[in-house]
Order: sequence, then structure tokens, then C-alpha cells
Amino acid sequence: MIIELTSNKEKLIEVIDNAAQGLAIHTEAYKQKAFKTIHEDTPIEKAIDMLVKNALENIDESEPEWTYLASRIYLQELYRQAGENRQYDGHAKYGDFYALLNMLTDKKIYKPTLLDTYTKEEIDYFAQQINAAKDLSFTYLGLYTLATRYLATDHDKNVFELPQERWMVIAMTLMQHEDKAHRTEHVLEAYWALSNLYMTVATPTLANAGKTHGQLSSCFIDTVDDSLQSIYDSNTDIAKLSKNGGGIGVYMGKIRSRGSSIKGFKGMSSGVVPWIKQLNNTAVNVDQLGTRKGAIAVYLDVWHRDIEAFLDLKLNNGDDRMRAHDIFTGVTLPDLFMEQVEKREDWYLFDPHEVRQVMGYSLEDFYDEAKGNGTWREKYQECVESDQLTKRKIPAIDIMKRIMKSQLESGTPFMFYRDEVNRQNSNSHNGMIYCSNLCTEITQNQSPSEFMEEFLEGESTIVKKYQSGDYVVCNLSSINLGKAVPDEILERLIKIQVRMLDNVIDINNLPIMQAQLTNKKYRAIGLGTFGWHHLLARKNLQWETDEAVNYANDLYEKIAFLTIKSSMELSKEKGSYPAYEGSKWSSGEYFDLKGYHKGEWLTLKEAVKEHGMRNGYLMAVAPNSTTAMIAGSTASIDPIFKPFYNEEKKDFKIPVTAPDLTHETYNVYRRSAYIVDQRWSVKQNAARQKHIDQSLSFNFYVPNTIRASVLLDLHLQAWREGLKTTYYVRSTSSEVEECEWCQS
Repeated sequence: MIIELTSNKEKLIEVIDNAAQGLAIHTEAYKQKAFKTIHEDTPIEKAIDMLVKNALENIDESEPEWTYLASRIYLQELYRQAGENRQYDGHAKYGDFYALLNMLTDKKIYKPTLLDTYTKEEIDYFAQQINAAKDLSFTYLGLYTLATRYLATDHDKNVFELPQERWMVIAMTLMQHEDKAHRTEHVLEAYWALSNLYMTVATPTLANAGKTHGQLSSCFIDTVDDSLQSIYDSNTDIAKLSKNGGGIGVYMGKIRSRGSSIKGFKGMSSGVVPWIKQLNNTAVNVDQLGTRKGAIAVYLDVWHRDIEAFLDLKLNNGDDRMRAHDIFTGVTLPDLFMEQVEKREDWYLFDPHEVRQVMGYSLEDFYDEAKGNGTWREKYQECVESDQLTKRKIPAIDIMKRIMKSQLESGTPFMFYRDEVNRQNSNSHNGMIYCSNLCTEITQNQSPSEFMEEFLEGESTIVKKYQSGDYVVCNLSSINLGKAVPDEILERLIKIQVRMLDNVIDINNLPIMQAQLTNKKYRAIGLGTFGWHHLLARKNLQWETDEAVNYANDLYEKIAFLTIKSSMELSKEKGSYPAYEGSKWSSGEYFDLKGYHKGEWLTLKEAVKEHGMRNGYLMAVAPNSTTAMIAGSTASIDPIFKPFYNEEKKDFKIPVTAPDLTHETYNVYRRSAYIVDQRWSVKQNAARQKHIDQSLSFNFYVPNTIRASVLLDLHLQAWREGLKTTYYVRSTSSEVEECEWCQS
């Protein structure tokens, strides 16, 4: 029951006492402050706001549970507003669920799909399973974030949907096409996983599932070909995706460099920078319903002749006509470049167009099949030795210095180790991986779409014909390690989580046709994790220890096993992804590369050969800081910022303590982001990367006074130990703009 909130002293005491039940806090002084500031004529909304703010002021390391008092008081107001707007008894927490679906469908907030798919009896049964007590699990920051960003409202932003209803709508949406014989069971399993905060879905799924607008996938990766048609087609596609809430990764390494020839006329090309500036304008001007500007990351090869201008794009000084401050940058690095940096030897820059014209191949289409030797370096050496190619020689360390300078000033470029990525590509039989996405955790086959012809159909219909390329789509979801591992439910959780992710592929309505085709071709998913530091604290494992590294290895091997097993079982039920034949999954090579030679792994390897795999790509660890806040845990694989700090966004500043902060866990949390030795972070991520078929969003946290040699050593260590990518270099001197599109 909801307690009616008025300015009456007795009612205030009743509200506070009920909210404080089970919390290790003392409320007498808090109550006295409330009586002084809340008067008989204080409006309810203002009274709630004052109670919440007063509770938040009491949060510190010694009394972290004040966040739950603030959350529970805020809940009372959400319940009250929902009851008022939906016209049900204000003393009930949750109203009629079926009536809510009808109401918001009539208002064109929800799609009619749920009412068309499920009977009233089914919906009423699901309503009976909604557990309002689960709302008490939210911290104030988590509840506030969920309520203000993701719960379904009407067009005037009035409260209608409540937290547990959001979880149920997501579960029903993702399970709508399941066999009716088991559909109810799957819906309730998905609701169990979400309502217990054992997992989160990606931000677009969280925001848009069941609703009329938006789509469910987080990120997309496009490959731009070296033609005006491809450049402008790509920009149009990117604008469509950005409008619908997608973050974009763009590979521009095929585009000719500045000074290259056009139609045989030498020195005519203006290079990649003007086209990147065009994308920068798209990011700014095509926003997500006015809430935030688009988010685009552009990747370029370190051997591209425009690499130096590219690395300067984000700098704050110099010619602003050569800057693009609103895009993110990433550099693709072959092993040979890192070797040349290490040995302080020379590096050569080429024009990709000239390489194609003179040498008859595209350098970016090759990689080294083994560490230290392979096709790419052979082709590169041919280019170096060719007297027909124009080339520029520069010390490799000088390029690396420019990379690090930009990283310390802007946080970027991201690092993409292309040889390791392609060596580990489970679908290398079917393509090439040129770059990663906006958050560096996705590595999937990609290729440009090719314009073929334009013709007239009838008297006035113009038809353009394309050969579709692989346009990468990221479908993400993450395990809350801090809750799921201690509760020992990984096997149950991952089974339903993989099914939920797989269903996103069929339900999603993507605005780009080639993205839809690629999505179905590989059925790629990205199961990830967050709450790593939270889990270490609960296990009393210090970050900078071999125990933590070994634990990361063992835990992620277990997660990998359960994820692969779940996809195999789904394949047995629904069939393999179309590109399965010839993959490393079908040959068993995937298991051999990973060193999975014993016990249950051998059994699983044979099961995959027999039954196939539902999903061509499986695991990816995203940044997920927003959804980690909702779930009350720590972001991704990162160390916490501080044991106690203020979380600041555009619309709030909220005090936050590390999850489950006690005198026992404080000792683990005190080694926070800018204190912890980053070499141990590299070791941990190398351990987990062995078991993740895609990649991870791994941030370096460094002081602004870091010596260049130390930062260089971190990059070299990451490359040597087999990391595929690294994300931001977060310096104490730079404010890095947060990407939200891969938050899962």
C-alpha cells in the first residue's frame, strides 16, 4: 500500500519510517529537518523533492544506505503520479497492466503488437507475476535514471509506466515470436533476469522495446568505398541510423589520400579529412529527437598517407578547418607497426588508391595470419620496395607520439589491433574486419555496399540497384557480475539472456536494408558483463593481484562456455546462422585456437559440430555505465572512479558510493581508477580477452603528468598480451565526452 503523503507531521513520520525499514540508518535528525522545511501548504511534489534531497545529503562512506531511503520516497511519488494519470486507486502501487497497455497503445506510445500477440488472460497472468517489492532494490541514482530516461510516458512526459512494468514489457516484446507452448515460460524467465537486476539490456532496447519509435540495437559499423557514390550513400545511411538512436563506427581506410589522382588527374583529391568533417556535421545536426547529438567514430589505417592530419582532428589548437571536434577517432594498427615502434625503426605511408592502381590489390584486405609473419607484411614490404609507388617515410615512434598526444588531450584515438582481430575472427571464411565500433567492443565481418546501376522503371520510378555489403550491427546485453555470480545463477541467466539477444535480431526494424541483411546473415550478439570491481569487492580480491587475474580467466572461461552452449542449444531448436558452414565454429578450429582441449569443452565442440551455432558472434564487453547505474553496480570491467563521489550529468548531480560499501569492501574499492596500476588492468583484460570472441571496451586511466614512455609501455603491453582493442585514454586533465550508445 502507498502511504498518502501530506504535510501532516504524523504522515511524514509514517512515510519515513516505512521507507527506512531494514536500512542501517538513523532518521531522527532527518525527520526534524523535514518538519522545519515542509509546511502545511507545501505541495506534494515539492515535499517529496525536499525529502529526497535531504536524504541524499546524508550519503557518505559510513552511511551509504541513505540512497535507498531517497529511492523509496521517490518511488512513492512515482506510484502516486502513475495512479493519478492512469486513474486507479492511489493507494495501490501498480494498476491494471492490461489497461496500461491499452492506454499507451491508444496514445501511440506502445506498438499494438503486444495486444495483438498476447491474450488478455496471458497479460493478466503476467501482471500477477509483477513483483513491486523488486522496486526496493534500486538505488536512488538507478531509479532516477530509469524513471527519467526509459519508462514509457505520454507525449507530455507524464508518468504512466512503472519500473516492473518496463521489465515485463521488455520480456514480452523480446519473446513475442516464441512458440506458444513455451512462450509464457520464456517471458517469465526474462522478467526474472531483469527484475532481479541480474542483467541489463542495451540502452536502445531498454528505451524502445514495445514502443512505436526507435530500434533495439546499440551500434553499427559501415565501410566506405573509395567513390563519391559510396561516401554520400554512407552519409545518408549514417544519418538515418543516428536519427533512430544508433552509434556509428565508420571505416574510411579505403578512401584515397590528399593529393591522390582522380580520373588520372594528379593531385586532385582532398583526402579523407573533408569527408570526416562532413560526418562531423551529420553527428551534430542529426540528433536523437533533440536529446543528444549523434555519435560517430571514424577509423583509419596507420599506413594511410593522411594519418597525421587524421590524428590531429581532435586537437584544440591549429587550423580549425582541419578539425572535427564532434567525432571520435580510431586507428587501425598492424603488428608490424608496433614492432617498428618498439625497435624505433621507420614506417611508410601510402595512398590506398595508388596501391590499388599500381600493385593490383588493396593493402587493407590482408592481415598477418601468425604473430610475426603473414600476408599483410609481405604485401606491405612489396609496397615499400616498389619504385612505382609514391610513399612517405617517417619514424614509427613519431606517429605513436602523435597518437599519444591526441589521447592525452582528447581521450582518442581508440586502438584497433587488426592482425589479432582477424586471426581470431570466427567467420574469417566469409570476410574481413577492418575496424571496430564506437565503443571498441565489436569485431565482425564488414564490407562496403556497391552501387551497380540506376534505371527507370515505368515512366516516373527511378530504381537504384546495390550489391549489399556486410553492415555490422551490435545487439548487446550484459551480466551484472556483482549480483549474478554471488547468487550462483549464471547457467540459468545466460540461457535466457542469449535467447533474448537472439530474438532482438528478428524483432528489430532497422532503417538500413544492408544492416538487416547482415544482422540475419551472422545473427551476431554481444553478451557482456559489468560490475567487475563490485564482484572483486564482494570476493575480497584486490585489483593488483595475480588472484584477480586468475579469477578473471576462470570466470570468463565459464561465461564463454555457457554462452557457446546456449547458442548451440538454440541452433538445435531454431537452426544455425546462414554463414555457419566453413566458419571456425563448424570446423572446430575456434576451440583449438582458444586451447579448449579438455573435458566439457571437448563435448561442447562435438555438439557444435553436430548441431551448429545460432549466432556467428557471441560475446563483447561494452562500457554500459548508464545501465550499470540502474542496476546499482560498477561500470563494465572498469575500476570505480572513487569509493564516494558525485555522479554528474546534464540534469543532475547525485552523491554515489561504491556498491555494497562496508568497512570490509572499502579496502578493495580504495584502489580506484586513477590510483590502480594500469599494468594489472592490462593483465586482467588479456586474461578475459582469451575467452571473448569479439572485444572489450577497455579504458586506460592515467594522470595528466604521465611520461610518454610509460603510456607507450602500456600500449605495447596491451598489444603484446593479445588485446584486440583499447578504448579511451582517460587522463585526469581531460574531460572525455561519454558515449552512451553501447551502454548495456
